[in-house]
Amino acid sequence: MKNKIGLIIDLDGTMYRGNQMVEHADEFVAQLIKSGIPHLFLTNNSSRTPHVVAEHLKGMGIPAEPDNVYTAAQAAARYISREQSGARVYVIGEHGLLEAVQEAELEVVQDKPDYVVQGIDRSFDYAKLAEAVRHIRSGAVYIQTNPDLLLPSDNGFMPGAGSIGAAIQAASGRSPVVIGKPSAIIMKDAIELLGLTPDQVWVIGDNAATDIRAGQAAGCKTALVLTGLTTRDNLSSMIEGAGVEPDLVCDSLPILLERLLVQE
Repeated sequence: MKNKIGLIIDLDGTMYRGNQMVEHADEFVAQLIKSGIPHLFLTNNSSRTPHVVAEHLKGMGIPAEPDNVYTAAQAAARYISREQSGARVYVIGEHGLLEAVQEAELEVVQDKPDYVVQGIDRSFDYAKLAEAVRHIRSGAVYIQTNPDLLLPSDNGFMPGAGSIGAAIQAASGRSPVVIGKPSAIIMKDAIELLGLTPDQVWVIGDNAATDIRAGQAAGCKTALVLTGLTTRDNLSSMIEGAGVEPDLVCDSLPILLERLLVQE
């Protein structure tokens, strides 16, 4: 082995598209395991727990365990816990975020929170908006799991955590601490979980604006795969729009694997 490497791997558009596995994703991960290359699946999705994410991957034939998964919900809870152990938290989000907050031994409250933490919430309504704004304007720190305005779904794109956050920001007049990609906060956690240094880590993803920007900001090498959002047709415009240049661009996961194995 020439150099120790590890991988931080995006999920939607890189490992799967909705409920359909990206071509050769199962073989790609199986070969990482066989070659002893440490890897972590990193997702901005705050609605699902690591267990649910791992089961989704395994259901498509991709080897995964909960310990291989790190979510923006976990990163948000960890961030708050580092800032203030046992903090009082008002949560706007779904099961994945609630579980992460509780596992970090933070106190979920409805009134007088130290923090408002917000992710995707498909039951978001005016009452939740009003409460979040009231708490933030009263001094609670506003934490957002990720800035994604849209989420891919089987019925096209749906509003994401960033869209909910836009309403909260407009009404509260406060900008959030953003945790998920392309923030350096989630990347620092992921690199630490791999037990490697940034220069040993490759960040793999299909989105230059989130995955590649996050990797470069964290001091990692980056590989853009043309398996999801970015295609050969829109490659130039996507890179230009993101303002970053990946270290590698690969049409498929087998080509990426071949290039990575040379790095070892």
